[in-house]
Amino acid sequence: MKITVTGCGYLGAVHAVSMAELGHEVLGIEADADRARSLQEGRTPFYEPGMDQALGSALGSGRLRFTSCPDPGEVARAQVHFLCVGTPQSAHSGAADLRFLWSAVDRLLDCLPAPTQAVVVGKSTVPVGTAAEVARRLGQVGATLVWNPEFLREGHAVHDTLHPDRIVYGLPDDPRAAEHAQGVLDEVYAPVLAEGVERITANYATAELVKVAANSFLATKISFINAMAEMCEATGGDVTVLAEAIGRDERIGRRFLGAGVGFGGGCLPKDIRAFVARAQELGVHDAVSFLREVDAINQRRRDRVVDLALRSLGDQLPGARITVLGAAFKPNSDDIRDSPALDIAHRLYLLGAQVSITDPKALDAAVRRHPDLVAEPDTQRALQDADLVLLLTEWDEYVQLDPARVANLVRRPVIIDGRNALNPARWRASGWTYHGLGR
Repeated sequence: MKITVTGCGYLGAVHAVSMAELGHEVLGIEADADRARSLQEGRTPFYEPGMDQALGSALGSGRLRFTSCPDPGEVARAQVHFLCVGTPQSAHSGAADLRFLWSAVDRLLDCLPAPTQAVVVGKSTVPVGTAAEVARRLGQVGATLVWNPEFLREGHAVHDTLHPDRIVYGLPDDPRAAEHAQGVLDEVYAPVLAEGVERITANYATAELVKVAANSFLATKISFINAMAEMCEATGGDVTVLAEAIGRDERIGRRFLGAGVGFGGGCLPKDIRAFVARAQELGVHDAVSFLREVDAINQRRRDRVVDLALRSLGDQLPGARITVLGAAFKPNSDDIRDSPALDIAHRLYLLGAQVSITDPKALDAAVRRHPDLVAEPDTQRALQDADLVLLLTEWDEYVQLDPARVANLVRRPVIIDGRNALNPARWRASGWTYHGLGR
């Protein structure tokens, strides 16, 4: 099938590559000319394991192209149009900023003939009620809308697109339109559905809510275990043992029960704030008011690390050399959006410390954001003469450090393990003062 993908940031680029992998003819449309050019030349403008190879393969097959200036006639000939634009948090509130979505819809309307049998597929995370308005606007030319939320994990994005654990279709109320749209999207995803992946059909509102509800639940689970970490810190408990014990209960499960410095990135923080804002607009704020506390717990974990750093250094903080291991919000990513690691590093710098930061993939982006931080790509050099070490992104190379060896590099062997990723006994046996979170 002929497909367009509008918005080739992280989500859109991965989706375009994956659709080409499924055998479709794909045109990626990206307003940023430099990004479009980079993708067309086979250079992924972000780090995602396996993406470079997948992009090269898709381009080499001839089934994928990227452009910032699409030919309207070529767009019109496509049967399916995916909308993958960003919906960032508004600069003035927690609400989602939908400017890029409406711009994409308007550009598509300028290209589509009237009437058209085209199917438009929304993948962006949007406030509930948005799809209905998108469908209304597309109805001007007869196009049918499906809302098809994505559930990608950074670090596993290509695999998650080609082998998802479920596919959700938000379909129009009109039975004939719904049947047509479902048939077309079934054809798009035919190889995926053939693997036995479950397809869940719903109305627009439910499909929109599925994504924000999933992210809100994950954020709540992470904040819950971090709240238990606060209790452990007050009582002498060990949150890692607690998490293991409650995670054995099949009703709870062990995943997302890793206490530490909390979540960040471009999804969970943004989505729970937008969810609260939308609930307020709908007059049902009480239904999700608990998410404000979820957000607050998450932010307090960052405060806790800063407090531990202050206590570890005392009046020696001004001018102290602090090394932060990690800048990305999670390992196997170069994404620094709302990164706890970068936030904490910058706050310690503002308090007067000399902060060096290192990261395998996110260092360039980190220092562009905070040029006052000292960027050091080599882990050993970053640790040299440090008065305090903070592990804030659990890359394998940091978790696997030899504590005895690196003790010879630092000035003071003191480490704050913001991800509870290290073996405390091993580090203490090597002469380190070890601080975890909730243990």
